[in-house]
Amino acid sequence: MSGGLLVAGTTSDAGKSVVTAGICRWLVRQGVKVAPFKAQNMSLNSFVTREGAEIGRAQAMQAQACRVEPTALMNPVLLKPGGEQSSQVVLMGKPVGEMSARGYHGGRQQQLLGTVLDCLAELRGTYDAVICEGAGSPAEINLRRTDIVNMGIARGARLPVLVVGDIDRGGVFASFFGTVALLSPEDQELVAGFLVNKFRGDVSLLEPGIDMLHGLTGRRTYGVLPFRHGLGIDEEDGLRVSLRGAVRESHVAAPVGQDVLRVAVCAIPLMSNFTDVDALAAEPGVVVRFVDRPEELADADLVIVPGTRGTVRALRWLRERGLADALVARASEGRPVLGVCGGFQILGEHIEDDVESREGHVEGLGVLPVRVRFAREKTLTRPVGEALGEHVEGYEIHHGVATVEGGEPFLDGCRAGQTWGTHWHGSLESDGFRRAFLREVAAAAGRRFVPAPDTSFAALREEQLDRLGDLIEQHADTDALWRLIESGAPQGLPFIPPGAPA
Repeated sequence: MSGGLLVAGTTSDAGKSVVTAGICRWLVRQGVKVAPFKAQNMSLNSFVTREGAEIGRAQAMQAQACRVEPTALMNPVLLKPGGEQSSQVVLMGKPVGEMSARGYHGGRQQQLLGTVLDCLAELRGTYDAVICEGAGSPAEINLRRTDIVNMGIARGARLPVLVVGDIDRGGVFASFFGTVALLSPEDQELVAGFLVNKFRGDVSLLEPGIDMLHGLTGRRTYGVLPFRHGLGIDEEDGLRVSLRGAVRESHVAAPVGQDVLRVAVCAIPLMSNFTDVDALAAEPGVVVRFVDRPEELADADLVIVPGTRGTVRALRWLRERGLADALVARASEGRPVLGVCGGFQILGEHIEDDVESREGHVEGLGVLPVRVRFAREKTLTRPVGEALGEHVEGYEIHHGVATVEGGEPFLDGCRAGQTWGTHWHGSLESDGFRRAFLREVAAAAGRRFVPAPDTSFAALREEQLDRLGDLIEQHADTDALWRLIESGAPQGLPFIPPGAPA
């Protein structure tokens, strides 16, 4: 078997990443050797593979669903937005330059089609099945000519296409029909059918619509997945939270100690790898929320300044909002602050940036004895170390090179009083270190908070991936899905007018 499937969506955030991960976990539990693939990803949430390649975190998570090590082959093109008009282009895990959206879609994207098809072919030669994820919608008719991630890759590799729709948003039948009807006859030949996501209620009430959709399109619905809380995984295009609300996946268990611990994360512009706080939110009694006003820091026991694709821009935003003064005041009062990657750089004394913002010398907040110089070459590593007497693993993705000139050592950065800074993403996923860090925070904050002794973030992630596999196994027609993956789209699927515009 050398099968494949493209999971497309009626819209962004229809559930493509979750469905892809679920199908991957279902297949691997059947003994199938499977890999994920996304030709082109636009995301500020990225990960570093063991060979030092940067890929989207969603594909790293999907590789975990497959129980394989992630590689650059699984996400050959990653676009990291740096503003409204341009993105850094990461090709095969390495940055190759900045490009405007017009420049990328004007020719560069189509040039990459051969590269992504080669990567997919290599994966298909190694694995029994490759489950591909699309981006946005395949019916974005303004971008079809240069598409390499939806129908472009499906046509190039002759992949059957499953279209996912989020019924919780409403209008799912119109979205399914309209998606097919805006594709060319050649593209429509590969669209095998539909998968309804996030359904609430009695499925029997939906069945007449599913039957009518089949009559209108000649395409079947492969399953109806029920709405489930707490299935948000490493996402790509947007936060799984409201920037003014609590992290949706916060653990509901009661705290082990007498107090909860409140964590406020500054919702800075171009925030990257906001998944760093997921491990905190998984701890019983830890409440994580994203904030954008200085008064919201007042009752926080810990404030985190997260990573960002625009360090100088984020620093300016913090000053404009009054958050910079609040952070400096917290640090001077000995109240806990943690800076991660770009947040670490912001907490330093000086930033020399002729690469990212090109603003040259910029004064930082000055709460950590650190000077930062931006290098053109990006640091992409998977460091291992020790802090607070515990083993720590993480990953680094940054242009800024930090020179530490004081304080106490803390991973690759430093600690001054109750202010910590490091470039290491993912460090809080190391259970022993996370517990030790939370104990320090609780003591400094005067909270009678006790970390749970048995929380395993890796085990929780595995449980989450198994729940996704269960959704597919229990609520999709897995026999039909298997035939689709193994044999391709059914023959003789009807054309639905009007088709793509000339």
